[in-house]
Amino acid sequence: MPTTSEAVAIDVGEVTLAGDLALPEAARGVVAFAHGSGSSRHSPRNRAVADSLQRAGLGTLLMDLLSPGEERVDMITAELRFDIPLLGRRMTAAVDWLGERRGTGGLPVGLFGASTGAAAALVAAADRPDRVRAVVSRGGRPDLAGAALAGVRAPVLLVVGGADHEVLRLNQEAARRLTAPCTVRVIPGATHLFEEPGALEQVADAARGWFLRMSDESGP
Repeated sequence: MPTTSEAVAIDVGEVTLAGDLALPEAARGVVAFAHGSGSSRHSPRNRAVADSLQRAGLGTLLMDLLSPGEERVDMITAELRFDIPLLGRRMTAAVDWLGERRGTGGLPVGLFGASTGAAAALVAAADRPDRVRAVVSRGGRPDLAGAALAGVRAPVLLVVGGADHEVLRLNQEAARRLTAPCTVRVIPGATHLFEEPGALEQVADAARGWFLRMSDESGP
């Protein structure tokens, strides 16, 4: 289906962040991506998942969570990528931006987080329970969302590689702390980056199904 893509600028208060918004014709919903530590909106894995969602009729917003200046500092200190309150506030600002923008304001919103971005997505879901309809984590660190886990109301899908043992354990612990509906989906044999043949495709399939259910349940 025809998809319109554009570069966007998202004002999050202290800085303006760059993003790429893609909207299929008659989009069924829109999914904002929170990338992992040290990554950006150009993440090839997130873009592969976004392409899959777009083919299913879902809009996508891939955005940087740090400004270019902040990224330069973070490359040296590696501190900002783990500042979950900061990243969570910026994801919340992105949810608000989508809600105010023509073309996305009436669409159900999903959040897709990878690595530390999963925690930021969950913080935003807790901050905007009336706007966020579903959350998916890919190899994420939902445990870093801390007390925000109890405030999440949207259904959460935690996708983890079966060979990513420590992250799997942390996801299982976080799942027990969530009060929202939660499913842990283990991709057998996959490691943290889902580089094994077919592993990322399984992530995309699981995410697509999760978010399409969000759009189906948002109708009259």
